[in-house]
Amino acid sequence: MYSKILILRFPKTEVAKPIVCYLVKDYDLTFNILNASILPRKEGVMVLELTGTRKNFKEGVNFLEHRGVQVQNASQEIKRIRKRCSHCGTCTAVCPTHALSIIRPEMYVDFNQKKCSVCELCVTACPTRAMEVRPSNKTFFK
Repeated sequence: MYSKILILRFPKTEVAKPIVCYLVKDYDLTFNILNASILPRKEGVMVLELTGTRKNFKEGVNFLEHRGVQVQNASQEIKRIRKRCSHCGTCTAVCPTHALSIIRPEMYVDFNQKKCSVCELCVTACPTRAMEVRPSNKTFFK
């Protein structure tokens, strides 16, 4: 089995359609939605883990792209710049995977990168800009 975490960006014309369900039905892939939202301009963003055979994975990604969905490998990582972090905890309130948490009673923000789905919510929430998106060394099979 082959598995990757992907970032899907849906154009506003496709947001209301059950496109991801066709990955199961037509390509025998399974998915786990890690994060999903509809942005102010009505375009959608979804972070999901997609699993199946390499052949079906490639065909499923091609299907998404033909529907106008931008498919990105989560080949980015979230990094914290420790010098900038004031440990205010704002990022912990928006983190859907609990990769960011407050250690009590010290009130220290802990970042577990293995839990991070690269949804980027912490980047925009951080008032001191201590969270950054950086390229990782992971490769993407397509």
